Amino acid sequence: MLEARLQQANVLKKTVDAIKDLVQDCNFDCNDSGIALQAMDNSHVALVSMLLKAETFQPYRCDRNIALGVNLVSLTKVLRAAQPDDVLTMKAEDAPDSLNILFESSENDRITEYDLKLMDIDQEHLGIPDTEYAATISMPSAEFKRICTDLMAMSESVTIEATKDGVKFSCTGDIGNGAVTLRNHQVEEKPKENIEIELTEPVSLTFSLKYLVNFCKAQALSDSVRICLSNEVPLLVEYLVSGQSYLRFYLAPKIGDEE
Repeated sequence: MLEARLQQANVLKKTVDAIKDLVQDCNFDCNDSGIALQAMDNSHVALVSMLLKAETFQPYRCDRNIALGVNLVSLTKVLRAAQPDDVLTMKAEDAPDSLNILFESSENDRITEYDLKLMDIDQEHLGIPDTEYAATISMPSAEFKRICTDLMAMSESVTIEATKDGVKFSCTGDIGNGAVTLRNHQVEEKPKENIEIELTEPVSLTFSLKYLVNFCKAQALSDSVRICLSNEVPLLVEYLVSGQSYLRFYLAPKIGDEE
């Protein structure tokens, strides 16, 4: 059976909130190392990959591999019942038709329990190749969200260009052009505001802003975001959830005049 206890229900709540507009139905693949999710959006442009490692839970038990087919909109409705400081416990039998979700208040004076019906989802597992990226940008997640949201007011697409001078986000739209350039910036007293750019070769790629703004919903999970770029491969946007647990988004670049 599966039993996974999260000290903060908000971790799962914010993770599901960040995914649910891209992917509706998906499998939570549970094994002894943690709970993973991997799914593509309907247009096959973006891929979501989540891993909540066993250490994120206290305790965590998974006797054998279980796939939990979940509708994320339904799961969101259940998670809305959780208060920010509630402890969340998920339980499932070995061949489950439902997922038991329990919320306990931090004072232990309130227990809320739901059984969420599971779905049978036939989902192929996509191998994500390890990629040596030409450019890696670590920056405050709030800054990334602000840039994407501001540029989307002008255009549907953004070109991300990384050079030795910094990283430039630029767009061209009907009402004009816009650009934001970031340079390496490190302040020991305020590490959350640091911007680190690692570069092995210049990169310039164009992406849909609609998807990037969608990815930015994960800002609630982490103060910083890591953006990885290489020519002709999907962009990687990574948020660390807790310890080594993560939520990753991959986005295919636009080619030529494609809209």
